Amino acid sequence: MINFSNNSVFNLKPINASEIQSDVSNLFVSGENVIGAFKTVRDQVIFTNKRIITIDVQGITGKRKDYSTLPYSKIQYFSVQTPGFSELIPDCEMELFFTNGFRAKFDFKGDCNIIALGKIISEYVLE
Repeated sequence: MINFSNNSVFNLKPINASEIQSDVSNLFVSGENVIGAFKTVRDQVIFTNKRIITIDVQGITGKRKDYSTLPYSKIQYFSVQTPGFSELIPDCEMELFFTNGFRAKFDFKGDCNIIALGKIISEYVLE
């Protein structure tokens, strides 16, 4: 369950853009594109070139969904951690600190280009 009020850590696995829930594209603004997509069991986190969108699938049927957006423009600073050399299951971490004191921490499992995600965020944080 994605619940940012608890500053949760998520075990996210990469997915193809084709696996993103179809209705999330209705939230995109002009010129917004997916740069990375990840999922938990039912929930998803989508990194675009403008923000992070989370989809919290709720209820037994999964028809109810909560969409949250974390705009890069509100990030004050962030940190990334790359996988170690000899880890059997490589994982990466990202921690985002927002201007209002909010913190979001992501734990990625499997193949994750954390440096590319960090570069995109840097473009907005360093402006």
